[in-house]
Amino acid sequence: MERLLLRDDQWARLAPLCAGKQQDRGVTAKDNRLFLEAVLWIARTGSPWRDLPKEFGNWHSVYVRFARWCEKGIWLRLAEAVSGDPYLEMLFIDSTIVRAHQHAAGAQKKKGRKTFGRSRGGLTTKIHAAVDGLGNPVRLLLTGGEAADITQAQALVDGFDALAIVADKGYDSNAFVISITSQNAEAVIPSRKNRIIGREYDHHVYKDRNLVERFFNRIKQFRRLATRYEKLARRFMAMLHLVFAFIWLQ
Repeated sequence: MERLLLRDDQWARLAPLCAGKQQDRGVTAKDNRLFLEAVLWIARTGSPWRDLPKEFGNWHSVYVRFARWCEKGIWLRLAEAVSGDPYLEMLFIDSTIVRAHQHAAGAQKKKGRKTFGRSRGGLTTKIHAAVDGLGNPVRLLLTGGEAADITQAQALVDGFDALAIVADKGYDSNAFVISITSQNAEAVIPSRKNRIIGREYDHHVYKDRNLVERFFNRIKQFRRLATRYEKLARRFMAMLHLVFAFIWLQ
C-alpha cells in the first residue's frame, strides 16, 4: 500500500462529514477513508488520475466520485467543519500565484468557471488566503493571475471579528483601511511609496505576517496545488479545501 496520510484520530473527525455514512439511506459511497487517501495521494504527488495506484481502486471511479463531491459541496463542508475555532486576535491576508499546466486549458465554458488569467508567468491562477493568528487557513478565494490583491481584500475579511488585519503594501487602500477601522480593528498595513504622508503601523505585529507565507509553503508541498492541472476552478478549489482541512487536522 502507498504511504497514507490520515491518522485514526483525523479520520474520526472526518468520517461523520462524508457522504455515504452508515446512517445514510442507500449506498451512496463505499470506503470513504480509502477514497480520501486516494485524493490526498493525487494532491500530494501531482500525478495524473490515470496513474492512481491500483490499491486505491479504479482511477476513473475515484475521479467520478471526486467530481460528484465537488458538485455537492462536500469538500467545502469538510474544510468548514474542521476549522470552527480560529484564533482571530490577528488575521493575515495575502495571495500567491500558481502556474497553470497546459493540461489545465481547454475546458468547455458551459462546464463552469476556469479562473485563469494572463500575467508575467503566463497562464496563471491566484490563490487569495486569510489565515488566523496561528497560521491556520480560514478563507480561500480564486481569481485569474492578473487580478490585483486589493480586489479580494474585503471578501477575505468580511464576517471575521479580528482585532488586527495584517497585510503587505499591496493592500494599502484608503477604502480598505477605513473599512477595517470602522469595525474597531487595527489595520497593520505599510504605506505605498507614492503616498505623500505615510501611515503609521505596528512593526512588531507586522513581523508575524510570515504566517501566511508559511501557509502557502505548506499547501505547495502538495504538488497538485503548486502547479494547476485542474481545468475547472471548482475542481482546483476542491483540492484546496481538502488540503485546508488536512492542515487543520494536523
